[in-house]
Amino acid sequence: MNAEQNVDLTPFNTLALPGQAARYQRITTPEQLTAANLANEKRFILGGGSNLVLTGDFPGLILHMAIPGKQLLTEDAEAWYIEAGAGENWHDFVQWTLAQGWPGLENLSLIPGTVGAAPIQNIGAYGLEVGECFHSLTAWDFEKQAVVGFDRESCRFAYRNSLFKQQGWHLNGRMAITSVVFRLPKAWQPNIRYADVTQQLAAQEVARPTPLDIAAAIIAVRQRKLPDPTQIPNTGSFFHNPVVEAGLAERLATDYPGLPRYPQPDGRVKLAAGWLIEQAGWKGKNLGPVGMYEKQALVLVNRGGATGADVLRTMAAVQAAVQVRFGVALTPEPIFL
Repeated sequence: MNAEQNVDLTPFNTLALPGQAARYQRITTPEQLTAANLANEKRFILGGGSNLVLTGDFPGLILHMAIPGKQLLTEDAEAWYIEAGAGENWHDFVQWTLAQGWPGLENLSLIPGTVGAAPIQNIGAYGLEVGECFHSLTAWDFEKQAVVGFDRESCRFAYRNSLFKQQGWHLNGRMAITSVVFRLPKAWQPNIRYADVTQQLAAQEVARPTPLDIAAAIIAVRQRKLPDPTQIPNTGSFFHNPVVEAGLAERLATDYPGLPRYPQPDGRVKLAAGWLIEQAGWKGKNLGPVGMYEKQALVLVNRGGATGADVLRTMAAVQAAVQVRFGVALTPEPIFL
């Protein structure tokens, strides 16, 4: 397998940060991964680069997953089972399923990235996580030199988390996901419990929304609140919404009555990171070429010419401001390379 040498990674990360890969290979078929010389390489598996902070050059091999393909694998009385290659664009895949009449993923419209990366991060938005629609995946295990499969239970999905992150495979390149199968129930129910979505549907004068209506509403909301990374480089939501003990949430709510709170099944409470960042004075504020977006404080943006070091500096400043004001620690979402 012939890898390119010293490849600029700026076009391959949505924050447009500079960095070079010592070697780079675009993967369009699972068979390419079986090449014997890859087993001992220092690797990083790259998808859409929309959840990545490049902190400099990478001294190993970047495997850029671009395996295409999507199909109805099978169906039964309860659900459709849809398979997609790891390199498929996530948003395009979601819109394709809706066009085929297979609803269920509409709440995840316009999330950047690829199909293969979706289960690693357990991407989610507007009341839905991808793990809820996940059936199984296929991957190449570089350590075992074998094709392996994972079902929903074995992926150990959690909030923005999965077995792939828990084991560190997203960092050490042990596993390369090649395809994912989604289970979309035929008994579809609209998921419109988020106020932004219901308000958008009302503005569109939609009383009984179809899956396509919900997708259109979510696309409109996201386009209004979030910057297009081709115009303003970003990785979407930069911090996890923190989950804190109920006692801390109660004390904060006493001091800040407007604090958005979301009780969790384990008794803890999820807080809105964007609200905390805004209240800490960082909405629309910059530190050098990096800042927090003026329309959504949760989104860190590259104003032009930023490096990974600039991102790390701004991230630390935002974390410190929220910690001092609220006593809450913010954890970044992206992978740092």
